[in-house]
Amino acid sequence: MTTSTSGAVKSRAPKTVTVAAAAAGLMVLGVGSASAHVHVDPASTSAGGFSQLTFRVPNESATAKTTKVAVTLPAATPFTSVSVKPMDGWTAKITEAALPAPVTVEEAKVTKAAATVTWTADATHQLGPHEYQTFSISVGRLPEAGTTVALPAAQTYSDGTVVNWNQPVTSGQPESEHPVPSFVTTAAADEHSHAAPAASAAPAAGSPTAAPAAGRTTAATSAAASTTPVAATPDNTFGIVGLGAGLLGLAAGTAALVRTRKP
Repeated sequence: MTTSTSGAVKSRAPKTVTVAAAAAGLMVLGVGSASAHVHVDPASTSAGGFSQLTFRVPNESATAKTTKVAVTLPAATPFTSVSVKPMDGWTAKITEAALPAPVTVEEAKVTKAAATVTWTADATHQLGPHEYQTFSISVGRLPEAGTTVALPAAQTYSDGTVVNWNQPVTSGQPESEHPVPSFVTTAAADEHSHAAPAASAAPAAGSPTAAPAAGRTTAATSAAASTTPVAATPDNTFGIVGLGAGLLGLAAGTAALVRTRKP
């Protein structure tokens, strides 16, 4: 019986190891497929505001290096302000272009805006296999709430291959092979809110709460004055001296009277 049970355990062990290895492999594949995309991470999505957009770019080639990344900015809802965060080993360039049609932004007609941002690596900072890099820009103002801001990206490799991340993303549909980096704007943040006044702030002069406070101050001052001892004046001093002399005289007379009555 012991030998039979041991044999059964040994026979099941390889199957368990095989299933675990397969599950681990699926997990690795899942993580790899989910992370091996160029995507954008906005610091803010509030309509009418400014935001830092950070693009995460992985190198997907097993043999070539990523040498250039170019992002196309929206023309239908152009950004009136675009600036680039500098990074070592990469040269950034902003290219402007005429818009297909004039656009009104903050009551101003815009006919030309930033169209692309391109980062080019030097020989020592190109992305190799299993490497990634982040690229950041500051943009504004963001379009109205509910707008999908699509930012197609082109990734160039050292072997001449160019991968275009520009395929539309449809909700409820399987993800495409090269989805376009995008985000959706949200409601504008309230820029007119003010901090509530501190509870310990003193009431303003003439306010309803100022009079009681003044009354309490006067009452406290009067009470303090009533308990303060009065300083002695010259008249008081003379009166005290005279009273002392009278008492001494009375004591001397009493003593003399007592002596005369003794036999």
